[in-house]
Amino acid sequence: MGFEPADVSGGPRRDVLTATDVAPDPIPVHVACVMDGNGRWAARRGLPRTEGHAAGEAALLDAVEGALDLRIPWITMYAFSTENWRRPADEVRYLMGFNESLLVRRRDELHEKGVRIRFAGRRDWRVPRRVLRRMDESTALTKHNRRCTLTMAFNYGGRAEIVDAVRKLVADGIPPNKINEKAIRSRLYFPDQPDPDLVVRTSGEHRISNFLLWQLAYSELVFDDVLWPDFRRTHLFEAVRHYQRRQRRYGGVTQ
Repeated sequence: MGFEPADVSGGPRRDVLTATDVAPDPIPVHVACVMDGNGRWAARRGLPRTEGHAAGEAALLDAVEGALDLRIPWITMYAFSTENWRRPADEVRYLMGFNESLLVRRRDELHEKGVRIRFAGRRDWRVPRRVLRRMDESTALTKHNRRCTLTMAFNYGGRAEIVDAVRKLVADGIPPNKINEKAIRSRLYFPDQPDPDLVVRTSGEHRISNFLLWQLAYSELVFDDVLWPDFRRTHLFEAVRHYQRRQRRYGGVTQ
């Protein structure tokens, strides 16, 4: 899309959109975000990378508010990938603690807004038990909310999800001639979650990075140059407007 950064850092800006600037139809049912650019945002300011992650919290909350403004019922955020364990140990430790504290600080607020919080990813030995407890507490607190479902992809990888689904097929004793798309989909982390209509990636990168590989078969992709800490709901609104101008053919043709 080649957007300019928002005016959060005093740089060039584009027009600020509001929810009323977005047509009421079609609104994507599910929007997924690759929250990229925290490290570069910090580096440009001479700050540690961890400061970029901290600054990204405001972007996350504002994006959720934007989804609520547009009545988008499903939103997924790529919070920590299976590949992120390769980062420096001090950054990984910070991210574990940051995600734990974010849940403590924000889950009541999200609960009050009617947001259901869920987590997609592997619950393996690398994730500290205290973080898993906070995740379980947040899920339990918000499980009856239906205004919007916020899925945090945490210790998540698209390939890992498919591998885990195949393992379940084997464990369930499904014969080869019974394996089809429905059988695989029913064993993904959240089979009830609709595939994303729209995927937004920030920081100007044009790749998927192992995110929701099964689910993105027919998703519309929007790439925004803004770094994630500068992302605000106005960027989400503009991405939705781009989505509304596209024709979704699902392999067919339009008249």
